[in-house]
Amino acid sequence: MKTWSTLTTALVALMLVLSGCGASASETSSSQASGTGSNVASQSVKKIVVGTGTQFPNVCFIDENGKLTGFDVELVKELDKRLPEYEFEFKTMDFANLLLSLETNKIDFVAHQMEKNPYREEKYLFNKEPYSIFLSKVAVDKTNDSVQSIDDLKGKKVYTGATSNQAFFLQQYNKEHNDALEIVYSSGAANDLVNLIQSKRVDATLMTDFALRFYVGADGEPALKTVGEPLIQSDVLFVLRKDSQELADALDKAIKETKADGTLAKLSIEWLGEDFTKGLDEVQK
Repeated sequence: MKTWSTLTTALVALMLVLSGCGASASETSSSQASGTGSNVASQSVKKIVVGTGTQFPNVCFIDENGKLTGFDVELVKELDKRLPEYEFEFKTMDFANLLLSLETNKIDFVAHQMEKNPYREEKYLFNKEPYSIFLSKVAVDKTNDSVQSIDDLKGKKVYTGATSNQAFFLQQYNKEHNDALEIVYSSGAANDLVNLIQSKRVDATLMTDFALRFYVGADGEPALKTVGEPLIQSDVLFVLRKDSQELADALDKAIKETKADGTLAKLSIEWLGEDFTKGLDEVQK
């Protein structure tokens, strides 16, 4: 398993958007040769530009040798090998620019741990086969034993990003429970989540076990913990333009192959530390 980096401000976006994260401030382009040209006549190979970032530890980042790598990057390379009709090329940029670049045809799909939610579905096409699956729970300060489930947060402040899957869940929860929670939305600034919770400006958030490791205290250990049962299953997918169904179907086919032969689970364990390819039904068996 790769060494985990310490929390950066971009990683706050990881918890809030849960599928996205910070990336490099400059745009670069790097072609990833996969040998597809030797198998298929060059005129029949379609070039696909894949948008990603460089500052999401273990997902898409620049290693000590100056190489773009990480779970999403290595998975795309693996899918490229299995799809000889395409040639994938990476283009890195700020996370905030990824979806705009997709809309303006600068890239053809986004590989950056993105999740589908109602807001995004209105504008974009997602492939159907998730390549990561994350289960969100209530997260509180590691010393807080008074909260054991979301029902213990009645009248308390719960922090989230305005357009995240967690926000959508919390809004629905409030509709069904007479506005039991006080939802506090991120301003989009580089908020220190650990400080917000430890100073009691907010009481809790929703988070995956995967994200916990990024939120550390002064001792370098995780400052938060998750409690209760999983509340949300968030599927990580590629984001494409609405007119890209053929490419989406091809990606789904290749992802299914990586699941069937164990490659996807192996990559997840190698880069993310655990096998994050199983859904809620599989975990609860």
